[in-house]
Amino acid sequence: MGRHKSLKKQVLEQFQSNGHRSFRAKEIANRLDLTDNDDYRQCRQLIEDLHADGRLKRVGGNRYTYRSKDDIRREKSSGKQAAAEKKASAGDIPHQLEGRITVHPDGYGFVDVENFEEDFFVRERNMETALDGDFVKIGIVAPRKGDKRRQAEVLEVIERGRTEAVGTYRKSGKFSLVVPDDRRLTHDIYVDPDGDVSATDGDKVLVSIDHYEHRGAAPQGRLLSILGRADDPEIQTLAIAMSMGVRPEFSEQVIAEARKIDVDLSRDALAGREDFRNETVFTIDPEDAKDFDDALHIKDIGHGRYEIGVHIADVSHYVRPGTALDSSAREKATSVYLVDRVLPMLPEGISNNVCSLRPNEDRLAFSCILDVDSHGEVGKIRVTESVIRSKHRLSYREAQAIIDGRRPGHELEETIQQLNGMAKSIREARFEEGSIDFDLPEIKIILDDDGTPVDIIPRPRFDANRLIEEFMLLANRHVAMEFGAKESFPFVFRVHEHPNRDKIVELSKYVKMFGHDLPHKNGEVDPRRLNALLRSIEGTSQEPIIEMAALRSMAKAVYAVENVGHFGLHFSHYTHFTSPIRRYPDLLVHRLVKHQLIHGMGNNPPIGKGELADLCDHCSEQEQTAVQAERESVSLKQVEYVKKHVGETFAGVISGVSKFGVFVELNELLVEGLVHVRDMDNDFYEYDESTYSLVGQRSGTKYQLGDAVTVRIAGANEVKREIDFQFV
Repeated sequence: MGRHKSLKKQVLEQFQSNGHRSFRAKEIANRLDLTDNDDYRQCRQLIEDLHADGRLKRVGGNRYTYRSKDDIRREKSSGKQAAAEKKASAGDIPHQLEGRITVHPDGYGFVDVENFEEDFFVRERNMETALDGDFVKIGIVAPRKGDKRRQAEVLEVIERGRTEAVGTYRKSGKFSLVVPDDRRLTHDIYVDPDGDVSATDGDKVLVSIDHYEHRGAAPQGRLLSILGRADDPEIQTLAIAMSMGVRPEFSEQVIAEARKIDVDLSRDALAGREDFRNETVFTIDPEDAKDFDDALHIKDIGHGRYEIGVHIADVSHYVRPGTALDSSAREKATSVYLVDRVLPMLPEGISNNVCSLRPNEDRLAFSCILDVDSHGEVGKIRVTESVIRSKHRLSYREAQAIIDGRRPGHELEETIQQLNGMAKSIREARFEEGSIDFDLPEIKIILDDDGTPVDIIPRPRFDANRLIEEFMLLANRHVAMEFGAKESFPFVFRVHEHPNRDKIVELSKYVKMFGHDLPHKNGEVDPRRLNALLRSIEGTSQEPIIEMAALRSMAKAVYAVENVGHFGLHFSHYTHFTSPIRRYPDLLVHRLVKHQLIHGMGNNPPIGKGELADLCDHCSEQEQTAVQAERESVSLKQVEYVKKHVGETFAGVISGVSKFGVFVELNELLVEGLVHVRDMDNDFYEYDESTYSLVGQRSGTKYQLGDAVTVRIAGANEVKREIDFQFV
């Protein structure tokens, strides 16, 4: 007890003596030389206790700062901390704040500060040495006359957002530098040409960012590795992911641990597991998939009821806390699906073999067993460690052929048809309850053996896809309801907050221009109203435009320990349980559920709520990075493909309008590009905000969303990943 009090005092003193700074738990532990894992956990818990006691306040995600008496008095006088944003909007803003900066390629930035809905604009001359992603201290500056934006200047870089970058190596005389791929890194990085890694001009490289202390000087770093030639298609897509901080490699220790795992199941491994090897278990996955992490079975148990088994690869049996494998998976947090490859969260020996639910091989699973009626209504649920043996591996196309009746006599015909009927009932009921039916079309880029794009086609969406989707949603929902119900026991929820009210008001105005209504109460919208809108535009030319606008008005789904429900699905409880091979949150959920099954909710959880909250934040950030990397890799191949068609003319539809131009999506090539207003030289065009259109001041010509147009491809820039059109 004495040591606990002493450590708590030391932790508080670190915050008190640095009242102007914010710290992560790890930074405080380092300052106190707490190298032991148990000591770090205790430090983490003490910081949470101090936060709960009101001695510390949380800023910038998982950072904390000292809450002074002045802070407390200020909060009391203003009512509650929830009034902070209201005060800020009235102009009562502290002189100094901390937040994360996002840099625009043109050099200016925006700082996101917790409790402020609007970010702070930083002009290029006020950036100091801040780089994109840095956690910075800012000072408030007076805006220019007529400028309503909140403005600030960077006073200090508290923490670098990134210490590495990917770029192209250039040698110029005595100097060597790296031009970053990420255009938000607006400075070239100077490197020592005589360093440990030797590169040639035009190499794609990984470089450290070691020093950047003066605004007038360039950042300095070291070459860490050579990825390959900058013009190699495979290197280009890999560089996209790596420039965002994704690291595809595994350490030797991780690989060694993975190799030690035995795929053959011992008697000890099977002990206490429910045996489903005699059930007709099967998988449905994409044709090129190798990491099969979910399987199904259905069994008639009489009286009009059925047993549905949702079997998930038992990754938690093999990847244990405290191992190099777990540390690596935690850091990556997700597999990354680029246009031409997968960068797996786990080594391939685990993801594609040991844990993959391959046909005719015994595999350990964690199974969610649902007792349902013929419509998929759930009665009871249980979750159990199990062993399964998949009897069939189907692709979505093969499963769809069975659904369509094109594979009569197939061994799984009755099973697939029965599950498909249930899935349709579950899906329809879900939408009636308020789940929003976002079903945006996706594209598939066909590459040749060299990685060059040869075609772009719509990605097929089958009933077979929806079948799997519905049963995964069902399992995720009921696992969350069953095991995330007790607030005192930490759990990982997949949450989706209600949309911003202003965005819903704007969306309502937007769809009215197309002749549709979206009723709301001061920006509060019933998801069933959104569904009614989306169903009313099905099959029309307006569908993709309005559906995308509705999607952009939504909040992002994230991982959290505090359950606020899932607006988009209209579920009170939801989690991710069904993909532990490729998502770390699912692995965490498996561990938490297993702990409850073995020890109950009353015992100490395997991880504290604060540490779990930090992990949720990290996993959400990594997920967004992975999504962005996937999109950028697709954009790169789209630009490459379009370059072959420069000068050609195509029909398209206006998909967006802004004051700087008109976005057009081509019907045939399935790509989007911009007709810049500077190239619309037949008139002077002004943006009409009320109709979301560009209007010619002399001719009255109007370019509006949904209009059919014809354009010529004027150019395609692979570096910026932009396509330029001209009207014809």
